[in-house]
Amino acid sequence: MEAFPGAHRPLYEVKANLFKGMAHPVRVRVLEILSTSPDVSVTDLISDMGVEASRLSQHLSVLRTHHLVVSERRGSQVFYSLAYPRVADLLATAKMLLGEVLESTQQQLRTSEWAAPEPVEAGEAESAPRR
Repeated sequence: MEAFPGAHRPLYEVKANLFKGMAHPVRVRVLEILSTSPDVSVTDLISDMGVEASRLSQHLSVLRTHHLVVSERRGSQVFYSLAYPRVADLLATAKMLLGEVLESTQQQLRTSEWAAPEPVEAGEAESAPRR
């Protein structure tokens, strides 16, 4: 088995697979929770997120497959943590980028010709020439 699946592929494909690993709201939320704590038990993740254990397990499996999280068994509990601290940096960067995109979009809407047209007076619409 290869140490890092896809290591022989072009970097842009490997990057795309990294983002595929994050491409679900539950997985993003797990990463956010893990970015605020050194490790979190599966029991705590289930409690914090309010999802079924089987559903969370599937998402944790995807995150492990994409090398975003690591797990450690301690007695009867399994604890998860970020595989790399830079995952937290990536989440923070995404949040800042989304804020910039939102601000830009709001600014465009405020200044855009696509903004809601001014209402037409009752008699004006009827007198406009038809083509």
